[in-house]
Amino acid sequence: MTMITCVSPVNGEIYAERPALSLDAAKEAVARARKAQKDWARRPLEDRVQLVLKGAARLNEMADVVVPELAWQMGRPIKYGGEYRGFNERSNYVASIAADALSPMVVEDSANFARRIEREPHGVVFVIAPWNYPYMTAINTIAPALMAGNTVVLKHASQTLLVGERLVQAFVEAGIPADVFQNVFLDHETTSALIAAGSFNFVNFTGSVEGGRSIERAAAGTFTSLGLELGGKDPGYVMEDADLEAAVDTLMDGATYNSGQCCCGIERIYVHESLYDAFVEKSVAWVSNYKLGNPLEPETTLGPMANKRFAKVVREQIADAVAKGARALVDPKLFPADDGGAYLAPQILVDVNHSMAFMREETFGPAVGIMKVKSDAEALELMNDSPYGLTASLWTKDVERASRIGRDIETGTVFMNRADYLDPALCWTGVKETGRGGSLSVFGFHNLTRPKSYHLKKVTA
Repeated sequence: MTMITCVSPVNGEIYAERPALSLDAAKEAVARARKAQKDWARRPLEDRVQLVLKGAARLNEMADVVVPELAWQMGRPIKYGGEYRGFNERSNYVASIAADALSPMVVEDSANFARRIEREPHGVVFVIAPWNYPYMTAINTIAPALMAGNTVVLKHASQTLLVGERLVQAFVEAGIPADVFQNVFLDHETTSALIAAGSFNFVNFTGSVEGGRSIERAAAGTFTSLGLELGGKDPGYVMEDADLEAAVDTLMDGATYNSGQCCCGIERIYVHESLYDAFVEKSVAWVSNYKLGNPLEPETTLGPMANKRFAKVVREQIADAVAKGARALVDPKLFPADDGGAYLAPQILVDVNHSMAFMREETFGPAVGIMKVKSDAEALELMNDSPYGLTASLWTKDVERASRIGRDIETGTVFMNRADYLDPALCWTGVKETGRGGSLSVFGFHNLTRPKSYHLKKVTA
């Protein structure tokens, strides 16, 4: 029997494990979801919406369990209290727009014809969720999928394997039928086999580029709809008229919070030459104030990375950059908890360039490179010199300038004077190797449903 195992970054020991379902057992779970879907979709929309909100509320009541579990599973300090703010914001917003987003588009309603386009649920939605923000990333799809009348099968990352259990526990206790929302433990082989068999009507995957390619290969020829959010190397650009203090505070937080393990975390920063020295100095001071340590201790502000192999990638990228001429500015002696394993001190590199993997490949750790630029054109060329495109953060007082530059950035979201935030009213999407599709906003509902046209000719006397 294959076991799905979570090794805690806190102490390097097994924290939780569950047996993986066999292919036959997994197929039975999907069959239950499919059987339950029609009845679920027939329920009034407002009933489905309210049940999802009750499920979210029930999860809020479980904070005393959820928050320390997160620390043990993926290392985020208990000081930050879990993911409830974003989780609730997203759940509440999609609930508020569900009726409008799913309402029919009436083309004609006359004495002769009724013509309209309705939104119909896909059927069974498969959510493959990541470990870095295991509740917020999952709810992006779970909430609108259930509201729209789909049933949901959730497979969570092994690093956060208890999260799926907690989500389903909360939603079922709130009144959602057990077959409508199920959590499953699957190995990669069984996951691929299910997708290849056309078991699902929609698959949403958040994870690595290679993981996304595996999903596409498995789905090839099945015509299964896919939503993929993959890699990122999100840039920030600080212009000469930027609010320096705000830029440092927001960009450094965006680069290092959650040990840099954020889908839209800031991984590279381009600063106009007039502000460069001041920006670097203030950034080093900002990052040096972190307290790296055990995430279960309330004074800890930076926990371990989720796995020592993730920290190894960051160390290797830093070492390669330094060997090629980069300079590391944060004193490692300030972080005695750095153990060479999952506990990793934050770092800022200067004298970097795009020949270094550190400035081109996803780092996904508490380290960021800062480059000096002379013009918008130079900054734009560097921001677009990436295989990814999730978000870009522009710092200026000039909205028109930000909009003009933003139109030429190859990205899914353009921020001005903020970063590392998911606005549920806007479509969360990416370009290039960041993936395809989009979640949240009205587009999230549209991606989780299909259009169905009605052309009804009325009988006239």
